Amino acid sequence: MSNLIFRKDGTAQGVAKQRLIESIAKPNKRVIYDPYAKYFVIGASIIKLLGHKISVWLGDKIVQGMHEHLICRTRFIDDLIEESTSAGIEQYVILGAGYDSRAHRLKLPLKLKIFEVDQPEVQGIKLSKLPKNISNRENIIYVGIDFNHQSLEEQLLKAGFDKSKSTIYTLEGVSQYIPKESLDLTLKELAKLNSNSNSKIFISYVNKLLLQDSKACFGIGYLKPEKAIKFITNGAAKVGEPWISFYSAEEIQKLLSQNGFNLIENKTLADLNSKYFAPVGRMIPEEHIFKLEHFVIADSINFS
Repeated sequence: MSNLIFRKDGTAQGVAKQRLIESIAKPNKRVIYDPYAKYFVIGASIIKLLGHKISVWLGDKIVQGMHEHLICRTRFIDDLIEESTSAGIEQYVILGAGYDSRAHRLKLPLKLKIFEVDQPEVQGIKLSKLPKNISNRENIIYVGIDFNHQSLEEQLLKAGFDKSKSTIYTLEGVSQYIPKESLDLTLKELAKLNSNSNSKIFISYVNKLLLQDSKACFGIGYLKPEKAIKFITNGAAKVGEPWISFYSAEEIQKLLSQNGFNLIENKTLADLNSKYFAPVGRMIPEEHIFKLEHFVIADSINFS
């Protein structure tokens, strides 16, 4: 498997920035809370000075709804992890962990074994920024890997991964940056790791309609969808992380099925708007909906 994890941290820092912005909202108005995002964001003090509303407003001037989309994705995975671990999942593997902080900020069982998989240099940067007394650090196993030359399965097993234990995997915001054959190989390795146990997986993917009908990737009435797509894709390319792979819902379902996984859910911000934003009085209007990326949950076919 090659090029699974980014060579730079531009995207990881950008996502952490949105978590920081959401976290400085008033407690009764925020969808997620990440007290550790500030450690990874350049200019965090300025963002806190500007405040939540102004920071979101400034972001909307560039790409309307992007902030809410990323926060929705974060919350969707947060809920999945907490629900799965409460139901008895014993291991949690974060693929391309980057600046993910779920191991520290979520209420997870103490017996849960957490594997953060990434390039050693990325992990080094992350560990250098996190506070030394951060919670739950003893439950995390950092699995450094060179995806061009090492097997994910082998590295996890060396790190103490137990093939007999139920596991949940997350691959968040990665599939668009890697070749389709790399995602296929990753799923094959995960299927082998859990051939004798129950597993779940989260994957996000970018809808291939952005290449054919950009309006279909946004809410009705969204202003200048082509401009939004161009800004996002050009920005990713400039920091060395170009989008190269796009999928239809049918492709993703087939890919998962061929590798031993059964698709359970396929959602976007449009599906989760009322669940996450309505309760905090921030229901997003249709013309601001950003649904370019999909959130997918699947489980092991033998254990469906």
